[in-house]
Amino acid sequence: MRFAGKRDRPDLLNRLGIAHLAKARPQQLSGGERQRVALARALARDPRVLLLDEPFGALDATTRGQVRDELGDELAKLELPTMLVTHSFDEAIALAKRIGVIDNGVLVQLDQPRELLRRPANAMVAALTGANVLDAAATRTPAGSILRITGGGELGSSTPADGPVQIAVHPWEFELTDPDASTLTDTVLSVRQDRGALMIRLTRFTIQSQPPQPNMPAIIEGTNVGLRAAPSDVRVFPLASRTTTGDMPPAPTPIAAKR
Repeated sequence: MRFAGKRDRPDLLNRLGIAHLAKARPQQLSGGERQRVALARALARDPRVLLLDEPFGALDATTRGQVRDELGDELAKLELPTMLVTHSFDEAIALAKRIGVIDNGVLVQLDQPRELLRRPANAMVAALTGANVLDAAATRTPAGSILRITGGGELGSSTPADGPVQIAVHPWEFELTDPDASTLTDTVLSVRQDRGALMIRLTRFTIQSQPPQPNMPAIIEGTNVGLRAAPSDVRVFPLASRTTTGDMPPAPTPIAAKR
């Protein structure tokens, strides 16, 4: 700390909860403790801008979440422009006020997190945010378009389109329906609980749903389910922005800016 800031900074050690490590050697620190020490060393120099490059990359899942939350609390207290480089959209959306997505050295979109979710610039950005992305053939209608999805089934979209396209729908934007009365069906591969919701992995989709009510059939592996989504939630992109969840290119990098 003294080397980093040319003076002792016990205030930083206390603020980051590592005062008890002041005399510890690097080999005595856990991964989470090393990340906290690295942040303290950076702040000890009184920087005008803070750059964090994959700050959680070496941490296990549990420690990663804890240190991420601690860093978020600390950044919220600082009057300091911060840029975070990460391949995790979850980390970017948890820490940043604006997110820039860079693909092959090109800035594809720079926006607030909610806008990247609501209005992704292309199918690649949609996939980065966790959307289901699939190929389809579009036919224009007065209300938008009908989309015939590769592999079978149809969805409607409020976006006018014709010809080969890609579509994107987030897991929570799908609704499970009776497969006998649906234009889109798929087979359940696995079901797991995640923070009070069901994460349902299908052959072509991932769905986030509330647990079934008593009068609804159980969702079990191997069964067919019907799917529907509001036309306004079915985003349509030209095939030129090709990105499929089954054949993903190297992950684009979200650059998260705190201010």
